[in-house]
Amino acid sequence: MSLLRDISPKVRNIRQSELEALRRQACQMKQGVKNLFKDVIDVSWGDPHSAGIKPLSFVRQVLASCFYPQLTNSEKLPVDVRQRAQRLLGACDGGSVGSYTPTGGIAQIQQSISKFISQRDGGVPSFPENIFITSGAQRSLVLFFKMLVNSEGSPKTGVLMPMPSYSIVTMALESLGAAIVPCYLNEEQGWELQVCELHRALQSAKGVCKPIVLYVINPGNPSGYVQSRKSMREVIQFAAEEKLVLMADEVYQDTVFGEGTEFVSYKRVLAEMGPPLSETVELASFHSASKGFMGECGLRGGYVELVNLDPTVMKYVYTLFSTDTCAPVTGQIALDLMVNPPQPGDPSYAVFNKETQSIRAILVHNAKRLLEVLNSLPGFNCQPVNGGLFAFPRLHLPPGALQKAKEVGMPPDIFYCNRLLEEAGLCVSPGCAHGQREGTHYIRICIMTSPDTMEEVLRRLTTFHVKFMNDFS
Repeated sequence: MSLLRDISPKVRNIRQSELEALRRQACQMKQGVKNLFKDVIDVSWGDPHSAGIKPLSFVRQVLASCFYPQLTNSEKLPVDVRQRAQRLLGACDGGSVGSYTPTGGIAQIQQSISKFISQRDGGVPSFPENIFITSGAQRSLVLFFKMLVNSEGSPKTGVLMPMPSYSIVTMALESLGAAIVPCYLNEEQGWELQVCELHRALQSAKGVCKPIVLYVINPGNPSGYVQSRKSMREVIQFAAEEKLVLMADEVYQDTVFGEGTEFVSYKRVLAEMGPPLSETVELASFHSASKGFMGECGLRGGYVELVNLDPTVMKYVYTLFSTDTCAPVTGQIALDLMVNPPQPGDPSYAVFNKETQSIRAILVHNAKRLLEVLNSLPGFNCQPVNGGLFAFPRLHLPPGALQKAKEVGMPPDIFYCNRLLEEAGLCVSPGCAHGQREGTHYIRICIMTSPDTMEEVLRRLTTFHVKFMNDFS
């Protein structure tokens, strides 16, 4: 007997990520199934360490000491490393990273996160009991959506979602039975999120679903856009007027490098707007150890801070998050090191500062080089990248390529990405995986890779693209 008939219809309705099929093919090619290249370069997603960025020494030294506590007695490690490991082990039951922790996370680490948030936001209060640590920010997002989406409701629960966006969130919402209401970012204005488009999207949802959530990503993935205070105030005002829960995905907050740009959290802007908004707008903000200078994707550590939620709702939050027992302790430790890094005067500070500044310089260099090269090629147009880990250039494909893609039954950008992988050994993400306006085509490229790798990426992409455009012109 097959279980197929018993699979949830919501699971059946999840659209397979276009990127996943490409990445599987890239993995097969790396393993020699198609031994056509010396190597396959994968810049389709944000995994800094796999792309050649070295882990931070302080982070790995503390983690090693937590896994093997005897290292805390070794004078070969800096004293602040040993002290941090001892403090973190002391917060673990039995002094071991193998122990369970409370559902919301290790209390001492929740307190560290709370202190970080308050300092980041200019003294705006943050309370540890409103912080929930999970196995990555993605898990926090899914759990929070799960609480808000009424899968049995009619009409469906609606989620306003700027496009292009993060494809995993789209898949999660589809699995929960939510209706996604696309709000298109303004590419000509550097991928700006405009309130007039939010109003248009809200109007389009009438009679289709009941919107209750506005999800935003700042800095943007894949757009590289960093929101201004003015834009954020307008978004908050819109959420208040329309009684929407605001979910702010801020996992790229440490990687803001555009000239004249800075990261400001939604929580800080909300507090600056004052009562009644600062006391009534319901906000969930997310952060992660996977992105930024840490790049510790595999450790799975993230958190959500909840602001202005009703105490009764918070009880349900705790119950729902309890279904995961607890986040991996390694991920929790990574979060502690992220929010409380070495400070000037600490033994590890000089190396830590050198390593993080080197990563920042790599991002600035790669973003600049990518724009120079792509905007010099026919059929490419790329907006400036001010933050995050990605560039999202637009592809203007010739009619012959569009026709050939139609003949083989592929969206044009997937057709392009497939050919790029097969002919150049370069894996990038197709724009349709992230949502795009009808009739437009894009690719997403991760810029957090070594400069040498980026130069090889641009060399392969240039060679392939020129030939592709000539072949189909």
